[in-house]
Amino acid sequence: MNRTVVMILGAVVVLVLIILGFVGYGISVNNKIVTADEGVKAGWSQVENQYQRRFDLIPNLVETVKGFAKQEKEVLEGVTLARSRVGQLTVTPEVLNDPKAFAKFQQAQDGLSSALSRLLVVTENYPTLRSNENFLALQSELEGTENRISVERRRFNETVQSYNTLIRRFPASFIASMGGFTEKSYFSAASGADQAPKVKF
Repeated sequence: MNRTVVMILGAVVVLVLIILGFVGYGISVNNKIVTADEGVKAGWSQVENQYQRRFDLIPNLVETVKGFAKQEKEVLEGVTLARSRVGQLTVTPEVLNDPKAFAKFQQAQDGLSSALSRLLVVTENYPTLRSNENFLALQSELEGTENRISVERRRFNETVQSYNTLIRRFPASFIASMGGFTEKSYFSAASGADQAPKVKF
């Protein structure tokens, strides 16, 4: 073989190796993005799991409180109404990709949290209710659930931060846009969350 043919073959081999390197890198980055996306979905699933736990506990808590605090009907109705608003939302995986739907979901959950905090403040004025074993057990479960929700929301936000950072960095951003990966929404504090709930008697 003459020298020109060898040089052309060498150049082709180098070009093929470079192309394979880029393809391999692209596949690697795409796999990282897919893994991060699945992490966001898993984090979201844990948040939903804790919301469901709270949703299931509320009827028992409300019924127990009703037996002891009939005069606080307005607070109890507020909890029941907030729970029904949460129950009316159909939450699908697409919520993560739709900031408006995500905000609506968060608003309903924040409304329920606010109603529950008012209910728990009201119970402080009923010594008989506070000493009832059923109520104490339910209150403990609900407080534990609220803490779990807080932890899962924080973990979800950390997962979303990692994912959003990954898909915004170059050259991963190019691969993410080609793959249709978009930024996810964070949980944020409800408006007025820095204020203690007001309960009037």
